[in-house]
Amino acid sequence: MGFISHGRMAATALGLGAAVLLAGCGGGGSGDDKKVEIRLVNASASYASLDLKVADNTVNSNVAYGSAGSYASVSTSDTASQLVSGGTALATTTPTLTAGYKYSLIGYGWAGAMRTALLQEGETAPASGSTKLLVLNLAPDAGALDIYLSASCSESLDNATALAASIAGGSGSGYTTTTAGTYCLRVTGAGRKDDLRLTIPALSLPSTQVATLVVSSTSGGVLVNGITIVQTGAVSNYAGTNARARVVGALGGGNKVAVTRGGISLLQNSATPTIGEYTTVAAGADSVSISVNGAALPVQTPQLNSGGDYTLQVWGTAAEPKVSVIADDNRLPTTSGTAKLRLINGIGNMDAGLTATLDYSAIASNIAPGSASSYATISASTSSQLTISSPSFSDPVFSQPATTSSAALAIVSGGIYNIFLMGDGSALSTIKGVLRKER
Repeated sequence: MGFISHGRMAATALGLGAAVLLAGCGGGGSGDDKKVEIRLVNASASYASLDLKVADNTVNSNVAYGSAGSYASVSTSDTASQLVSGGTALATTTPTLTAGYKYSLIGYGWAGAMRTALLQEGETAPASGSTKLLVLNLAPDAGALDIYLSASCSESLDNATALAASIAGGSGSGYTTTTAGTYCLRVTGAGRKDDLRLTIPALSLPSTQVATLVVSSTSGGVLVNGITIVQTGAVSNYAGTNARARVVGALGGGNKVAVTRGGISLLQNSATPTIGEYTTVAAGADSVSISVNGAALPVQTPQLNSGGDYTLQVWGTAAEPKVSVIADDNRLPTTSGTAKLRLINGIGNMDAGLTATLDYSAIASNIAPGSASSYATISASTSSQLTISSPSFSDPVFSQPATTSSAALAIVSGGIYNIFLMGDGSALSTIKGVLRKER
């Protein structure tokens, strides 16, 4: 991976799964007995704390998420490094370090998919009245991102120009010089000003400062968090404050479902079965109002964690509707050539669970009504057979392709799929199945 910043090499690939992000130029030389200073920045929300070992010595301990350890002196001739949690190595890298610099080793990703990025802190300071900002997109699941600065968050982005545009996952913008000040910083999907991923209401960018904004992953995979690293200085955490939620009206028979949360409509009075789109909402425990055919349901206030994606499923029967809150993981598969697939059972009036098979191998078993299976990692394929069955019926509840004459089911590498089963389980003909590709 690489990018060019103002004509200089600003990033270089280093080892499997490690991105080295270098900025600036400078001296100091290198040699067997040279020393350099390095610290750990914990940018993984999956780990409350991390340790850094260099040359088998622990140089930073218990570095909390969104913070940095103290600089430690290490030898440029022995830089084998590990991110460690609870005594287990999560990621390894052997960076090339140049004496005369300070470095921040950034640990990012999540459990089972940790990576590192190395930030060389030697960029020349800008002139008085100006500030420099480097943006690193270390949220590869979020896709390419745009960054906007404005005087206030109330300003529309309709006619705004991005400070940095189309920053791909695992890459950076290069340093951008702009006027010093305090800004509202907004992160959006690339080319999508209405696709807001993160807002930092008051980001201070003082005169002559050099800083890096690290955009990091969330549990849902689409929204992002922010961390700023002042060159050789303080690290600040700007965690997102939003979640995403959607409604699945799994009732059959054209019953009408309406859902609002915190005053925001998630599903307008819609005939079921139906699958709504994700809406960005405030994280936390805002009240939820749900009505079925105009009658309000008593609903406990669900906790939606910041950065999370959630499905609010209204299922059961019109006489006895129920609500399930299901956490979604829309992070991309970590292994090339694979996809993720999950079964969500919203069938009412049926006590039996559902079983899913793909190419005649079980990928989910006995999934009870109102619940979801775990995500199965499956191989990409141009022609697969998906079947959902229940002991309540001799025939499949759902299959794809539906018949031998139907178009083949293709499983796309890197795809995320949900199979929704909805409707009334009193008869096979009243059950509806939908296979949806989320990403």
